[in-house]
Amino acid sequence: MMDAIVWSEVLWSIFRILYLAVIVTTIFVVILENRNPVKTMAWILVLFFLPLVGLVFYFFFGRSTRRERLISKKGYSRLNKRPMAEYQAQEAFYDLNNKNPLISFFRKINSALPFDGNQVAVYTDGYAMLQALMHEIGQAKHHIHLQFYIFEDDSVGRLLRDLLIDKAREGVKVRLLYDDVGCWKVNPLFYDEMMCEGIEVQSFLKVRFPRFTSKVNYRNHRKIAIIDGKVGFIGGMNIAERYLRGFSWGIWRDTHVCVKGKAVYGLQTAFLTDWFVVDRMLLTSSEYFPKMEWQGNVVAQIVTSEPVGDWHDIMQGLIKALCSSKRYFYIETPYLLPTEEVVVALQTASLSGVDVRVMLPKRADTYLTHKGSLSYLDELMRAGVKVYLYRKGFLHSKLWVSDDEFSSVGSTNMDFRSFEHNFEANVFFYDVEMALRLKGVFLADQKHCQLLSRKLWSQRSWKNKITESVVRLLAPLL
Repeated sequence: MMDAIVWSEVLWSIFRILYLAVIVTTIFVVILENRNPVKTMAWILVLFFLPLVGLVFYFFFGRSTRRERLISKKGYSRLNKRPMAEYQAQEAFYDLNNKNPLISFFRKINSALPFDGNQVAVYTDGYAMLQALMHEIGQAKHHIHLQFYIFEDDSVGRLLRDLLIDKAREGVKVRLLYDDVGCWKVNPLFYDEMMCEGIEVQSFLKVRFPRFTSKVNYRNHRKIAIIDGKVGFIGGMNIAERYLRGFSWGIWRDTHVCVKGKAVYGLQTAFLTDWFVVDRMLLTSSEYFPKMEWQGNVVAQIVTSEPVGDWHDIMQGLIKALCSSKRYFYIETPYLLPTEEVVVALQTASLSGVDVRVMLPKRADTYLTHKGSLSYLDELMRAGVKVYLYRKGFLHSKLWVSDDEFSSVGSTNMDFRSFEHNFEANVFFYDVEMALRLKGVFLADQKHCQLLSRKLWSQRSWKNKITESVVRLLAPLL
């Protein structure tokens, strides 16, 4: 009996020593990766105070495997260039580089070409966007390419699915790319039904053991659609009922745009490159980049970002735009967990006399992310940034507009995950008319907002202050 007790104590001691060794080793690995110090400290705190939970989370989400194991930066650039060669012959407008410093910046780090001659429609609710998307799909003659982070099996998803099946039966080539994590809860039979009708359906970076840990942290967050290579949609809306109906406590406010013109070449390139990643079929035929006539006066540039390489393209573009702004810079975002560089850029612009306004929802769809977002408000307001809390429902819009000259709509949130981990896509407009239209959208939303003051904000309960501060420690991991 005594021997059994002794052996039990010995085994328990060995387990504790091994467990401690694993924790200490993991902490050293995190330190040696030379990450952003803020992110490094966040992981160390989690591993130190919640060792078991921390190990699990680090194993799944923290290891800096990056996407080089999935597709190299060199290979990704080569993929981009091949289809780009097709539409470079379609009169890309290189003389626009001096129109805005962002154009040449994105040309250099993102190979994103600017195009003029575009027509743009703006949608601020799900019903209008879905109706426009289905109308354009109904007019398709050659191909339909859809890429959404979420494509759910609900009334909205089934409505669009049935339309896609009808078009496939008419002989139109239909390809659908959805994110595997974003659609975790969707029954595979929903997509199988489309595949049985001749629709090509792929999930982005399937999350399955044993490769789970190398893929779950890098998600394709893009929401784009291309019809016949001539019409494109991009913005913040996915395919799900809540994007139309909202919640019991309020509407779902989002922003999406429809682009007609040569800027659609950029959307097509983004889709075909991601399609190759999952299907290993690179489509570069000129039929996907048809010759297009002048559609309007808007200059547009499609910019993507990926968790690959040395630069965070969209984040750095935002910083450059903030530092270049002279009169105002308005931002709508559902989540505000910015990197230190973005925080400093926001503060610097405001301290320089720029009217910087940040709008986020007063109530959000995720508790932790929202609490973390609130922790940044005081330091922004201290620098003069005006903070607006949207009260009519959930603000999911990702919109930037500045100086009646520059504006952007897309899938990029103001958080670590969008800036550093996700595959994102934004359209950048260099046009006075578009800037004024999107400025009007912001000001219309502002009427449904509460303008915060530092005095009012300081009066919130200590419980909220403590919760926000604790969650902020995890901001780089959310």
